[in-house]
Amino acid sequence: MSNHNILTLDSLSLQEFDEQTDLIPLLTPEDEEEMNKEELPNSLPILPLRNTVLFPGVVIPITAGRDKSIKLINDANAGNKIIGVVAQKNEDDEDPTKNDIHTVGTVAQILRVLKMPDGNITVILQGKKRFEINEVTAESPYLKATIKEVEEKRPTKKDTEFQAIVDSIRELAIEIIKESPNIPTEATFAIKNIESQSFLINFVSSNMNLTVKEKQDLLMINILKERALETLRYMNVELQKLELKNDIQSKVRFDLDQQQREYFLQQQMKTIQEELGGVSYEQEIEEMRIKSKTKTWDEKTAKHFEKEISKMQRMNPQAPDFGIQRNYLELFLELPWNHFSKDNFDLKRAQKILDRDHFGLEDVKKRIIEHLAVLKLRNDMKSPIICLTGPPGVGKTSIGKSIAEALGREYVRVSLGGLRDEAEIRGHRKTYIGAMPGRIIQSLKKAGTSNPVFVLDEIDKLSNSHQGDPSSALLEVLDPEQNSEFYDNFLEMGYDLSKVMFIATSNNMSAIQPALKDRMEVIKMTGYTIEEKTEIARQHLLPKQLKEHGLTTKDLTIGKRQLEKIVEGYTRESGVRSLEAKIAQVIRNAAKSVAMEEEYNKKVTDEDIVTILGAPKLARDKSESNDVAGVVTGLAWTSVGGDILFIESLISAGKGTLTLTGNLGTVMKESATIALEYIKANAEIFGLDPEMIAKYNIHLHVPEGATPKDGPSAGIAMLTSLVSLFTQKKVKKNLAMTGEITLRGKVLPVGGIKEKILAAKRANIKEIILCHENKSDIDEIKPEYIDGLTFHYVKEMSEVIDFALTNQKVKNAKTLK
Repeated sequence: MSNHNILTLDSLSLQEFDEQTDLIPLLTPEDEEEMNKEELPNSLPILPLRNTVLFPGVVIPITAGRDKSIKLINDANAGNKIIGVVAQKNEDDEDPTKNDIHTVGTVAQILRVLKMPDGNITVILQGKKRFEINEVTAESPYLKATIKEVEEKRPTKKDTEFQAIVDSIRELAIEIIKESPNIPTEATFAIKNIESQSFLINFVSSNMNLTVKEKQDLLMINILKERALETLRYMNVELQKLELKNDIQSKVRFDLDQQQREYFLQQQMKTIQEELGGVSYEQEIEEMRIKSKTKTWDEKTAKHFEKEISKMQRMNPQAPDFGIQRNYLELFLELPWNHFSKDNFDLKRAQKILDRDHFGLEDVKKRIIEHLAVLKLRNDMKSPIICLTGPPGVGKTSIGKSIAEALGREYVRVSLGGLRDEAEIRGHRKTYIGAMPGRIIQSLKKAGTSNPVFVLDEIDKLSNSHQGDPSSALLEVLDPEQNSEFYDNFLEMGYDLSKVMFIATSNNMSAIQPALKDRMEVIKMTGYTIEEKTEIARQHLLPKQLKEHGLTTKDLTIGKRQLEKIVEGYTRESGVRSLEAKIAQVIRNAAKSVAMEEEYNKKVTDEDIVTILGAPKLARDKSESNDVAGVVTGLAWTSVGGDILFIESLISAGKGTLTLTGNLGTVMKESATIALEYIKANAEIFGLDPEMIAKYNIHLHVPEGATPKDGPSAGIAMLTSLVSLFTQKKVKKNLAMTGEITLRGKVLPVGGIKEKILAAKRANIKEIILCHENKSDIDEIKPEYIDGLTFHYVKEMSEVIDFALTNQKVKNAKTLK
């Protein structure tokens, strides 16, 4: 039962009535009998009610705000105070016509009329008899209609079944009042004091929590006994609902401690904020459902989402898990499931973009275009996994950005340097506090498509810890056979990565575990020559730095010769990062002069470079003279490019011991030992006496001792140094060499040939000795880079000595006995 009008008119706000006014009592049987004897007029003004139904005998307050209703009440109140009250079919109708109202209503008498400050009026009505509209005679200034009385069939006084129904209604009404916390207990007295059976039925029907249609259906029942039964049925349903509700509340009731009290108050504040314009969680769930309809999910994904959102609906919004579930579903909705950007396979355009952004690197760009060509022809091919390896600063990361632009795909970069937690790749289980998806899924969400160009930067810098091995987690990501169902712990579902174009970058391939390396196609990116660096500086770095410093070419120009001077004198690297920093230093000096309105050279001269950057820090490497025995020029590969190194050896009287210095690694020390043992074993080939070798101590040194050195490529240089030392013969001028040696006298190929050749050319080397198997490496180098160089390809260590040593003795040659 509802909590309005359950009492007599004491429960209405009648404080504004005149103090002398008597309160209106409940309807007695005598009153009812007298009311039934009253004759109804032929026509009545009709008052439509929006959201209630008036029953005979019942007193209700009505607030009228419509102009027609106010005029009707005023006119009736000034006349006989009798009006017809009917319910509207649709409560939203502002100006109901004869088709918008029910035909059966109740004749009412106006008891009180109150004028409100806002212009509305409140009228107290008491129902009299039911009527039916014959014909609407007027719609202006308000509805008028001819009516006829609706007869009500009442049971006899001896009908014990009807008496039992009425008693049940009275008892149930009292039970409902007790169970409902919203109805005051005083309402029990009102129910007990109603003597009239028909009025009790009407009174209870009027005050139950029923819809307008249900109440109207009750009003239209002409047989009182049937109306009583229907009312009893509704009351039974309402009582069961109340008992169930109270039972549930009693089960979940608990004492609020201080923390719970604070939480409860916070939730009240949240509700207030929602009322002031926030979003309720029901609305939030509904918005998620609407958004899910726009997704291109397969059936499996859609079922999973529906299951998870249903789980969220069952959760208590105040529980901590609710926030976790919301975050999970938000991620689910934001991921670009089956959403792919359209690829642009214009390979000529792609070539132009690669050429525009990167000078040189012809082999790399050629292989990238080949990949794109295959992708274009197959169209459904799984994207290749490319690994760009090379020294720092050569453009590995930026080439990924150029590929993304060429293809028209989104660009995503994830730095893996120092990453040591497997959960960074695979994510955390969402049951943990603060759980989040892995970087792969997060990056796809950020990209907004399922086929971006994905750069995995510094893949060789991954490390292991007790939290797992991230490189092992990447095995699934980078395997085209597996990554169509990449499993993220937070997402708890497979996600298709097969259309993602992965590009990994590394400086050192040996640091990558073999299983991971096997899944990638390795493309080597070598360092730049001085000429390439100069062109890169002129075409790319200088314009970029001028723009970043707020200058133009009118404010400063740096000539090609000056750029070359910066490259040679102030940088030693494979890439161009240090070069860019030096150019920025020159430009900053000009920017300071512009800002302070000082005079300066707008065209940078050689003297300006020395003034700004200081004296050149790095002179060109020069080959040593061949006047000293045992000094040989070797070629080395470093992380910043190629370099030359000198092998020096010294002989002194002793017992044949070998001393090695110069911060050499294990492999390099072994090369020196192999070289000496080979000479001892084949002394007669070199015209040496084995007994003489045993009488002298040998000291082999590689200068720049502070720099660690390792690798097998100095083997033939060490061999040549020792043979020159024992024979006291000169080594050819302007000669350098690189190659690994074996105890059998074989020369093996080595890597880093291009960088080594460029270093040799910088040092004015004219001839180079290499293993014959390295000839293919030389063939790949542009002819202009090797112009002026002569290559000698060898298979045996004896051939090295034949090429390297002359028949001339060195100055101040020692006589060895």
